[in-house]
Amino acid sequence: MAKSKDIVIEQGKTFRLVIRWENENLVYKPISAITQAAPVAITSATHGAPDGWNVAIVSVKGMTQLNAANAPPKDKDYIPATKISDSIIELNSVNAAEYKAYTSGGYIQYYEPHDLADSSARMKIKDKVGGTTLLSSEGVTPAIDIALDNTAKTITVTISAADTAAITTWKKGVYELEGVDGTSPEVVYSLLTGTVTLVEEIVTA
Repeated sequence: MAKSKDIVIEQGKTFRLVIRWENENLVYKPISAITQAAPVAITSATHGAPDGWNVAIVSVKGMTQLNAANAPPKDKDYIPATKISDSIIELNSVNAAEYKAYTSGGYIQYYEPHDLADSSARMKIKDKVGGTTLLSSEGVTPAIDIALDNTAKTITVTISAADTAAITTWKKGVYELEGVDGTSPEVVYSLLTGTVTLVEEIVTA
């Protein structure tokens, strides 16, 4: 099921959105050490989490404040991790300096990254559901640029400053980002949907 995210486009400014395509399979990587520091650093041999990937921490003993609030974790329990090395991640938003000391156990839990090697993505902005297309990533001169990085496991959506400056006939819309698995026949997934709001430019060239 697609995730929901409302987006804002600033007229005359470059729009950029980074998406991470998650499969339904969960990955569990055992934890061997956690620092009492800000930000908290977590050691897990070959954790496999790409930089910026959303992770949840579960079943930790000692430093129980780090564990997800819900079991199983809900969407709000997953937070972005910074990849420090193949065996260490940092949770930049977590200050564990005054947490209890880590004693043992625990897992880094996250949804498996989708293999982007043979995949593509497409996006349309419409005036309403089923309505007229306002911007698209498809066509001869698409206004929406989409780049897939299979190493970082990211899909980056970009609309140039020139193209956002050219938006003068609408201020509201809806969008959908689809992922296309390059199998035969191809499989199309809805990755992200929501509303689009255009903020008019204050300072012009």
